[in-house]
Amino acid sequence: MNKRWAVPAAFAVAAVLLFAVAPLALSPFRLDQLGRYLCFAIVAVGIGLAWGRGGMLTLGQGVFFGMGAYLMAMHLKLADAGPGGTPDFMALISSDGVPWWWEPFRSEVVTLLAILLLPAAVAAVLGLATFRRRVRGAYFAILSQALAAAFAILLIGNPTGTGGSTGLSGFRGFFGFALSDPANRLVLFFTAAGVLLLLLALARQLMVSRYGELLVACRDAEERVRFLGYDPANVKTVAFVVAAFTAGVAGALFVPIVGIVSPNDVGIVPSIGMLIGVAIGGRTTLFGPALGAIAVAWAGSTLSEQFPSGWTYAQGLLFMLVIAFLPGGLAALAWRRARPAAPAPSAQPVPAPSGGN
Repeated sequence: MNKRWAVPAAFAVAAVLLFAVAPLALSPFRLDQLGRYLCFAIVAVGIGLAWGRGGMLTLGQGVFFGMGAYLMAMHLKLADAGPGGTPDFMALISSDGVPWWWEPFRSEVVTLLAILLLPAAVAAVLGLATFRRRVRGAYFAILSQALAAAFAILLIGNPTGTGGSTGLSGFRGFFGFALSDPANRLVLFFTAAGVLLLLLALARQLMVSRYGELLVACRDAEERVRFLGYDPANVKTVAFVVAAFTAGVAGALFVPIVGIVSPNDVGIVPSIGMLIGVAIGGRTTLFGPALGAIAVAWAGSTLSEQFPSGWTYAQGLLFMLVIAFLPGGLAALAWRRARPAAPAPSAQPVPAPSGGN
């Protein structure tokens, strides 16, 4: 009975904390900060599924996070410019007007569909091309990291289309609502919180389903799964696509909450930072990745103000210590403490040998 109600109770506690306690206890500035942390937690949900359950060390989630963020930022800049207008940074850099590939994102519907579908579609193509060639382990991690580096370089090298190294910022509205209005910022926070809980519920369903069992089997014994008639490439690609989908949604929410997106938010370093939170929280658990991502993001914001040059080293050291000595993360440590001790085996009387006459 306790196990049956543990997960619903955890969801209820999380909903109360996010929708009732946080708005009352935090100032508007701190609430915006927490909203940014929730975006990283949304990314962590997908990483937990792909890495924790599927064994895919995804070091390039910044690519899909950046896709969602830049798609949203492009729409917001076009909306601020008005019908047929040119975003302010383009008018300063070039007189060629809006690039043709920006024009579709004047539409809200096209933007939302692109945010939901484009990162998932790119992940599907990359996943099938990679996993069908049986690329895995460190090779897959290096490949995904290289994609993040290439994506950041592409953004920096296109200042007229993506803002270059400074990125896109200065957004005034969000689908017709003023971002300067405190009430609208509160709605943005509630949106991020609701999306996080919904994606956690989706991850829970995938974990307890037959697909979740297949995904764990692919992680632990891929050749046996293939022998049983399943294609591990398809199983792993689905998890990779879900992780890309969550990252794209998180990036789209990140832009109006934070107010800026740049290559510094989508390259190798932020991609590894997203992974560190998952590792510390517990990559094989449901809530561990999200909680770890929030904790690491909070520590980064707090400690980097006091130790700006030392936080990166501390973050890397913490990641190595967790992987080396606590692979299951802090959630695994808490689980071991919560489990009752196994009862000692009762001593059974040794029957006396029957004596013969």
